[in-house]
Amino acid sequence: MPPFLTAKNGNSPGVKQRRLLFMTTERGSGIEERGTPRAPKQTRTPAPYSSKIIKAGALIGDTKTLLSLWDVAASMAENLNRMQRDNVFAKASRSRVEDILAIFRARYLAETSVTQALVTLVRGNFPSVALEKILYFHAARADRLLSDVVTEILVPMHEQGLTDLQATQVQRSLTQWAEAGKTTGHWSESTIDRVTRGLLAALRDFGVLQGVVHKKIAPAFLPVDAFAYIMFYLKQHQPSGSKLIELPDWKLFFLTRDGVERLLFEAHQHELLEYHVAGNVTRLTFPAGTLEEYAHVLAQR
Repeated sequence: MPPFLTAKNGNSPGVKQRRLLFMTTERGSGIEERGTPRAPKQTRTPAPYSSKIIKAGALIGDTKTLLSLWDVAASMAENLNRMQRDNVFAKASRSRVEDILAIFRARYLAETSVTQALVTLVRGNFPSVALEKILYFHAARADRLLSDVVTEILVPMHEQGLTDLQATQVQRSLTQWAEAGKTTGHWSESTIDRVTRGLLAALRDFGVLQGVVHKKIAPAFLPVDAFAYIMFYLKQHQPSGSKLIELPDWKLFFLTRDGVERLLFEAHQHELLEYHVAGNVTRLTFPAGTLEEYAHVLAQR
């Protein structure tokens, strides 16, 4: 890492809004924050694993429909009732719509700031490929099984240079996890098979895997706009600079610490944030104070 990186000055043309700032050493001391209050740390729901992926995979098209029609001035209940009443997803049955909306509540509607930010991105001039990476990120955080299949099965394969994935590899891990009591109730072979197919289809649609019949790990790619959004989101929950860079969430994109730092430098060069390093002191600033404000910055680029 270069010993020091800085922008032309602290008031570059692309950084006009108020900033969220932290300064920290590698030992985690000397934290300084200004701007919005720190968001409470989000706790991830541990196993048992759910089989809900059977009912809803990536659903990228339906997600974009939901967000494009979302009324930020109305309550969640009002929005969801309207979506169901008007059958905006054009599904054949009411129960199917209920299943989809339940998945969306967990993925994208649990935090108001996330919902509003995603609505802004969908309605703004934000690249589809970057948006889909963000949707994948939130979906994986909401579904521990989806996340662990990537981090516990795909990441080790990627580190060994392996790309071909057999469904039996996933089935074997699911069977072991079920036998260890990590699943919601007993999973039969049929359930494990259906969950496996659901996982593989969702990861293909999210761009983590590729191939219709024979699945391969897709080349790792995270657009800098999506990276900046995710970094801002994670910063709200983890203020420590050294811990932020090493969060396990980055494994969802097959990123190492070095990879995260390279993207930080790239985002800095694009004036999406300011990233300064001097010795063991790190400073990271964003041109907005809230996630929704930052989404406006990203959508207007």
